[in-house]
Amino acid sequence: MKRTVKAGNTVIGGGRVTVQSMTNTDTADYEATLAQIGRLENAGCDIVRVAVSDAVEAETFGRLVKAVKVPLVADIQFDYRLAVMASDLGASKVRFNPGNIGDRGRIAELVAACKANGTPIRIGVNAGSLEKDLLDKYGATAQALCESALRHVRLLEEFGFYDIVVSAKASSVKTTIDAYRRLAALCDYPLHLGVTEAGAYESGLVKSAIGIGALLADGIGDTIRVSLSGDPVAEVLAGREILRALGLEKHCEIVSCPTCSRCKYDLMSVVDEVRELTVNVSKPLKIAVMGCVVNGPGEARDADFGVAGGKDKAVIFVKGKPVKTVAFGEVKNELKKLIEAHK
Repeated sequence: MKRTVKAGNTVIGGGRVTVQSMTNTDTADYEATLAQIGRLENAGCDIVRVAVSDAVEAETFGRLVKAVKVPLVADIQFDYRLAVMASDLGASKVRFNPGNIGDRGRIAELVAACKANGTPIRIGVNAGSLEKDLLDKYGATAQALCESALRHVRLLEEFGFYDIVVSAKASSVKTTIDAYRRLAALCDYPLHLGVTEAGAYESGLVKSAIGIGALLADGIGDTIRVSLSGDPVAEVLAGREILRALGLEKHCEIVSCPTCSRCKYDLMSVVDEVRELTVNVSKPLKIAVMGCVVNGPGEARDADFGVAGGKDKAVIFVKGKPVKTVAFGEVKNELKKLIEAHK
């Protein structure tokens, strides 16, 4: 049986895959960071990570914890005292690698604080910051990532601490997948998935979707972060889309054909209208926007309903069967009626 960990009131592990992101505002700027956390939460972020680099940022982090409902994770690099402080200030989790401390007395102090406060620790190993002995032995490989992560895990276990989440990320998709497959076979702690330094825009989305998606499809992974340069809200939206594509989250799905010369209408304008109609719809619906009446209804027969266009008019279909022909100007209203009537 795989372990579960609670970050605040959010369970990591146990079946539901949670979506995370990280603020990129100046943590010491309380108002800016608070606003960004609010945007992330509104976008569907389950857990928000915040970098804490000094005592001033730790103090601001403590204020943020009290001001928001979403679980906040303190991201600490090397100063164990900041990890202790963040735990005392109410962090729902801290991201800290105990091997970075060196001194066992300091590890004991960190563990004592986290035990007292019920604060889990996420061990976060990256290919770019592996220990020298592992790099010399293996290079920046999946085996090195896995051994590094388990080395940190064993340190915490030696102090009787088991409230642990593990990640082992690389910018290489294949290395990331291989590392997590190794970890999944060797430990029962919840796994935090992600392809680090994935990039921006299309390349970052593709790398993240392949890496995270391949693992989730294998049943590996309990929480995810899509790492994209820029606005972190985009990470949340991408994460949700990955879960939806794999059927791990119920949602209102819009499908549309890639179009060809048989499409005689502005299909994308209809797709945009349907998106607008469904922006706040959480029903598990599948709506199809197809290019032509000849193939559209049949190809999208698994959709609850949809529309297929002709030159001047459109056909509304339900479960692949045409039910009404309307002028294009009526498509939005017809689909709106079907969405509202669907139970």
